[in-house]
Amino acid sequence: MIEEYCKLSASAIIDGLKKREFSAVEICRSALSHVEGTGRQLNAFITVTRNRALEQAEKADAKIRRGDNIGALCGVPVALKDNICLTDYPTTCASHILDGFIPPYDAACTERLISADAIIVGKTNMDEFAMGSSTENSYYGPVKNPVGEGLVPGGSSGGSAAAVAAGIVPIAFGSETGGSVRQPASFCGIYGLKPSYGAISRYGLVAFASSMDQIGPMARNVYDLALAFSAVCGRDENDSTSVAFDHPYYPTLLDTHKKFRFGIPKEYFREGLDPEVARQIESAIKLFEKDGHRIVDASLPHSPLAIAVYYIIADAEASSNLARYDGVKYGLRIDDDDLTTMYNKTRQAGFGTEVKRRIILGTYVLSAGYYDAYYLKAQQVRELLRMDFENAFKEVDILVTPTSPTAAFKMGEKMDDPLAMYLSDIYTAPANLSGMPAISIPCGTVSDGRPVGLQLLAPAFGELSLFQAAARFEKLRE
Repeated sequence: MIEEYCKLSASAIIDGLKKREFSAVEICRSALSHVEGTGRQLNAFITVTRNRALEQAEKADAKIRRGDNIGALCGVPVALKDNICLTDYPTTCASHILDGFIPPYDAACTERLISADAIIVGKTNMDEFAMGSSTENSYYGPVKNPVGEGLVPGGSSGGSAAAVAAGIVPIAFGSETGGSVRQPASFCGIYGLKPSYGAISRYGLVAFASSMDQIGPMARNVYDLALAFSAVCGRDENDSTSVAFDHPYYPTLLDTHKKFRFGIPKEYFREGLDPEVARQIESAIKLFEKDGHRIVDASLPHSPLAIAVYYIIADAEASSNLARYDGVKYGLRIDDDDLTTMYNKTRQAGFGTEVKRRIILGTYVLSAGYYDAYYLKAQQVRELLRMDFENAFKEVDILVTPTSPTAAFKMGEKMDDPLAMYLSDIYTAPANLSGMPAISIPCGTVSDGRPVGLQLLAPAFGELSLFQAAARFEKLRE
């Protein structure tokens, strides 16, 4: 039976626990077994939280026995990306420079998961400080994609995506700065949500680029994705950028016969898009059209500039945020009698190649003489990009695009070509720059079986429309 538990959805686990078909401890032990088995094979986890997970499972079982009110994720095994703080367990961001750092507090997301009676079974592997599109930039080694040998799982939340796709956990949380939930969801054939900026608190999420960072859930179906988002969204007094917004209990509102106006931005279907990926996206659009939805041509004229704008702003913010890692208060420290030399040695040994590259680029664009030419101009184009989306949503309800220009690529294929790697985010970064919600849903495969993701985008705090459209597509494909 332990093998069968890993195939259960979050909703099936909750239903089975209520009917006393199994216990939360049994589910937890099954998940931990897979974390230490398949999880190790895929290198998907950095830390296993065995003792804490079993304690949480025992508490969940006790609640059920007593007939107490249980949380929305009661007994459901969940994994957290290793840049989301969990008290008493390491948070490494997959970086050598955070060796030995154990946060004394939980992230707001973590607190809400615990309040929902979820069982946190481990911290997942990632690109160092969330900088990458393949999860090959980890101090702990690359993550393998469970859908095919030798393939990357995408990044930077590749460990979370692999854990869900492999059936280790039904729900995992990653983080988004330029597509780091949606792109690995696409590569691994699962669902991933980038919420509206401010919808989920960033308190306890280690910062990369603060104006774009956002925690997001991953799951194997729309219902579980909506369930996970419902459990953690909402205003948090510890995060001044979080927003108090009306959020219904999304899982109960998925079944709808609403007809949407879908916009197809022409800029997303030009040179650079793999023809096989394009065919799968076009088939998905035709499926929506056949179901009675209106398909409308749309334009986002500044979107070709999104990657350049994203990497200027993200690297500038990263250079500022990562300045705190100096070997003084926590993490790695390479001692030296001279303070400046200690800083230099610690950062040289602690940061990986990609992180150093982005710190240098970010420092450059913020430096005297270049600030106006690069950073200020990028912020101006960012506003133009936001206005493009605002204008598009006057005519349509949802925009439909590919999630990534290609399916999952081979390990090592793009490691020596940073620009090619950065272009993996070309269709996802605009949502982070604009603060709107976006979802990636599986819509087919290319000829060799690699999954293809369909991206849906909605106006700010339009998550309900995304869930409803994704749920409809899920039914149309049955």
